[in-house]
Amino acid sequence: MAISKDTVKYVAHLARIKLTEEELNTFSGQLEEVLKYMEKLNKLDISSISPTSHILPIKNVYREDKIRPSLDTAAVLKNAIQKKDNHFSVPKVI
Repeated sequence: MAISKDTVKYVAHLARIKLTEEELNTFSGQLEEVLKYMEKLNKLDISSISPTSHILPIKNVYREDKIRPSLDTAAVLKNAIQKKDNHFSVPKVI
């Protein structure tokens, strides 16, 4: 599949990228090579390969939940610059 300079120019316009004539020639050739390689990959027989989301096995490591005492409110708020009703008070940010 051939990628024309007009196609590259159109995509560059959508991406708000200014390209010189030399860059248009270079990128159209590079994109054409990528598409040729994709066509080559599409010809491979992958029917015996199962789909994967990761190349390495992933195993989640969970820890057992344990009930523990939480921090004392007074101790936590001891160094707070501003506090209101046993909570940290921070300026509104929009």
